[in-house]
Amino acid sequence: MSPPRRSFTPLDQTTTHRLHTLTKITDRISQAAYLDDAGIPISEGRCLAAIGAFSPLSVNELACQSNLNKSQASRAVQALVDKGLVLKTTRASDARGVVLSLTPLGRSTWQRVMAVVERRNAEIESCFSAAESRQFHALLARLVEHARGAAGTLDDTGE
Repeated sequence: MSPPRRSFTPLDQTTTHRLHTLTKITDRISQAAYLDDAGIPISEGRCLAAIGAFSPLSVNELACQSNLNKSQASRAVQALVDKGLVLKTTRASDARGVVLSLTPLGRSTWQRVMAVVERRNAEIESCFSAAESRQFHALLARLVEHARGAAGTLDDTGE
């Protein structure tokens, strides 16, 4: 006798599938916006945004704040340094560590990146009323907090 068939939620109606779909669509549109408006790829834009918002940062802290893994963050940082947007200095307390901060050119590019972030968020949420947007942000914050708690010892980069 075979086991009873289990009924599953259709994949395209699951939370994880929908979140992944939304991420892929918004990333594709955001990639073009970062290139058109700030002249940099999305991974560099995310790193620049995080450095501008949370500076000074180490590469590990940047990876966490920009939701990239350490190698992605490191590559993006090097590209930003090569473009003259980010300054890498030695951490005073640990000569092996580096601290990331924006250069003057990086600060002006950061302002363009943040304008892209603001515009993209407004575009994504344009289907919501003001009340729905507030509710969405509250629910999203709750989901993120819940996911962080469920992840236990994993940091935001999954490591």
